Amino acid sequence: MTPKPQKIAPVLRLSPQPMYAQIKEELRRRILDGTYQPHQQLPSESELIEAFNVSRITVRQALGDLQSESLIFKIHGKGTFVSKPKAFQELGQLEGFGEAMGRHGHETYNRLISVRTQKATRQVAERLGLATGSAVTEIRRVRLLNREPISLDVSYFEKSIGEQLKRADLAQRDIFSILENQMALPLGQAELRIEAILADEGLAELLKVEEGSPVLKMERLTFTQDGRPVDYEFLYYRGDAFQYRLRIDRQSQPQS
Repeated sequence: MTPKPQKIAPVLRLSPQPMYAQIKEELRRRILDGTYQPHQQLPSESELIEAFNVSRITVRQALGDLQSESLIFKIHGKGTFVSKPKAFQELGQLEGFGEAMGRHGHETYNRLISVRTQKATRQVAERLGLATGSAVTEIRRVRLLNREPISLDVSYFEKSIGEQLKRADLAQRDIFSILENQMALPLGQAELRIEAILADEGLAELLKVEEGSPVLKMERLTFTQDGRPVDYEFLYYRGDAFQYRLRIDRQSQPQS
């Protein structure tokens, strides 16, 4: 049912802020504080026009800005709805998924799929600095965010580290935390590669998405502070529920 537009803050016509911006900020506030829930239908344009006593152009400009920010989406012939907010992780610092999500108030849990010892492929061996065919430990986990699957993590470790991880609480703890706090392996930096792929049948089943849905694939090699490669992994994140964020600065250019 479409929510009634009562008690929406009035537009302050004497404010230096444009009217469409005031409407946008009020609707954004109501989306972010939960007044309008994810997938809930917003008041119609006519209802917003009446509530704010503004023109249709002003309302459409406010809604257009909110849509550009991915806070709302429109379905032709049905109306405007609140988007499900995406969780995000900053790429400016090296941290575990649970560590990053906990800082934003999210609940995380890991569903352990498998832990097994196998021979390292050429790629895995090269990345971990091992001989091809060396014994490595593969750990597969589905990461749950607020009780919904958000990613599949496939991680590789040399066997000696993997044997210790087998005995750790892989359901509740980040592997980064275990490596640093339980195994005294302080981490230093990581190399990242990110690409977009489509979910195959197996990945779609684990992440509870449609086969062919967009997925963010991250390949990450993490080093200890002394430069030793310790954790090589592939992370597959649902494209509809997660995003990475990165702030970059432009270096000063010499004056010509």
